[in-house]
Amino acid sequence: METGRRQELVATTKAGKEAGMRRRPERRQAADFDQRILRVARQLFAERGVEDVSMHQIAREAGVGQGTLYRRYAHKGELILDLLNESALRFLEEIQAYARDKEIWSALQRLDSVLRRSLAFIEEEGLFLAAIMDTSSGEKREMKFSTQYYRASHSLIAHLLEEAIAQEELAPLDTIYTADAIIATSDPALYLFQRQRRGYTQEQILAGLRRIYIKGMSVRSPHNQACADQPPPA
Repeated sequence: METGRRQELVATTKAGKEAGMRRRPERRQAADFDQRILRVARQLFAERGVEDVSMHQIAREAGVGQGTLYRRYAHKGELILDLLNESALRFLEEIQAYARDKEIWSALQRLDSVLRRSLAFIEEEGLFLAAIMDTSSGEKREMKFSTQYYRASHSLIAHLLEEAIAQEELAPLDTIYTADAIIATSDPALYLFQRQRRGYTQEQILAGLRRIYIKGMSVRSPHNQACADQPPPA
């Protein structure tokens, strides 16, 4: 009986290992497959622009079936989110580091740093950030507000606003609404329009945001005005 159980255990373990060995290459193959799709998509978008590249073209250039591509990505917006994932995570880590630097800078100065880094991120990835909305329709347009990029940015900005109110740098206000308004004012599509059509520089756009959301909302006291006039270094 004992010998039989040992033999059964050995057989089961061996089968499990073999199954695991089969699964690992399959997972690795799927990851390589996804990377090929993303690599081809990024190249096509860079060459032709997001609007002029179809999912069919991406599937053909990547050497995958169109049905397979749609099972992974329902539309270009979802594909672009994957393309943005690595740089968005890096961006979020950076602005969270700015927000935590309370030993040196006031809440409004840290908010200034977050705004400055947000515009730099849009400058780097604005084409894809704007395309997320352009490639979605109907209820999918709300996808933007459920992304990690939006939720984390909103939560961080709202927290800084609450801290600025507690420090009496700002008068009491609706921090949830104001955080939405700040992000809307630096919307990627609007930013690209201002850069490309209006002819504004990145620094001019940042100066406009500072006038509205840093100097414009700050409580008028000599100390707070000095903080607003002296943003932290880049």
